[in-house]
Amino acid sequence: MSESFTIAPQIPASPDGFRVEIDAARERADIILDRPPLNIIVMPQRDQLRAAFEALNADARVRVIVLRAIGEHFSSGGDIKGFLEASPEHVAKLAWNVAAPARCAKPVIAANRGYCFGVGFELSLACDFRLASETCLYALPEQRLGQIPGSGGSARLQKMVGLARTKDIVMRSRRISGRQAFDWGVATDCVADNKLEAATDALVDELRSFAPLAQRTAKKLLNDTEDAMLSTAIELEGHCYSRLRMSEDFREGVEAFHAKRKPVFKGR
Repeated sequence: MSESFTIAPQIPASPDGFRVEIDAARERADIILDRPPLNIIVMPQRDQLRAAFEALNADARVRVIVLRAIGEHFSSGGDIKGFLEASPEHVAKLAWNVAAPARCAKPVIAANRGYCFGVGFELSLACDFRLASETCLYALPEQRLGQIPGSGGSARLQKMVGLARTKDIVMRSRRISGRQAFDWGVATDCVADNKLEAATDALVDELRSFAPLAQRTAKKLLNDTEDAMLSTAIELEGHCYSRLRMSEDFREGVEAFHAKRKPVFKGR
């Protein structure tokens, strides 16, 4: 009788244009774009980024994932020449690769400064939280190339800011500042450039303080019900609530509340 084995996803051995750092003591992993000065994202890198997110999602040491970059700019976008050289089959997978942060069960934070254009913006939109510095400029500039966003950018943006504002950004290749992105609900917060790392650290530590199972459940529920009817979303929320009610973490949370102590969550 043959046995089946599940092969755990692996971080790419030689990442192209980025690196991964894991701080097990802080239950944190950083995916760091590292192709200065503009951190251009080339075609092979997109598939490697997907693999990195999948590996970190399966890593028990990691509670929160941060996507950030080296230098003054998060990313000016993709390698333009690469689009002409890539096969149609490869291009068809781009949106799946860029959606990797959304598929992660764990919280994912994008720390954005400087240029955050094209696929850099699309990757950030697929994250759960976007922290923007006051130097940040977001844009989907594909119209200037005779194209449209191809990795979920316009679709995700429309869910966040509505049709009129999305047309303004996409059809005019308009740049919006980190402050405007915050005002429109695209960015979670906008901070001074020299405070971006501190704001990211604080959000990581805040997210780590909550029950892992409840956080994973909340993320999946919100993602799954984004397009659902209100009655359907409420029904699914009730099922998730009922399931969590049987968890050890919920019991711990209730007992800690009554004992006026800090809960110790274990993710089960």
